[in-house]
Amino acid sequence: MRIYTRRGDSGTTGIHGGMRVPKTDARIEANGTIDELNSIIGIVRSFIDDGEKDDILREIQMNLMTTMSIVATPSELRDINPRRLPADAVESLEMKLDAITEKGCMSQEFVLPGGCKAAAFLHQARTVCRRAERQLWRLNEQDKVDEDVMRYVNRLSDLFFAMAREVNCDEGVDNERWKRFGKAGLLE
Repeated sequence: MRIYTRRGDSGTTGIHGGMRVPKTDARIEANGTIDELNSIIGIVRSFIDDGEKDDILREIQMNLMTTMSIVATPSELRDINPRRLPADAVESLEMKLDAITEKGCMSQEFVLPGGCKAAAFLHQARTVCRRAERQLWRLNEQDKVDEDVMRYVNRLSDLFFAMAREVNCDEGVDNERWKRFGKAGLLE
């Protein structure tokens, strides 16, 4: 079996339902960014020695594959796509966020992205996830995106932020503080 089809040589690509759209289409841009995010998570997993964290990241990768299938499907055809995020996907991310917060790795400070390799790539995952979310909202202006997808991606960027800080804490690496925030605004 050949991996190439030559059908995309004209600048179009197929989406769920058989329709072809330009490779610059908002749906393709969003899915390309989600795919990029999934690849970064694969990099993070190569630096993580913690089985529980690896399981969390693998679950996220599986959910992102499902997300790409949902995003690749125009809203009027969504009922024919059997792919769905797990009913508790957003709640699961929130529970993981709460658990990290309870560990005490989160503070009221803005931190510089970085630290150990896994944390640095988690920060990159966070920023790519936020770009994916912006692109999903752009697509939503043209064709309604599944609400569960929107909520999941929003919560996911928060989780990557928290996980980056947690991984640094676990590795004994300081989360480099930029500025603290509070009632009076940003303080040095």
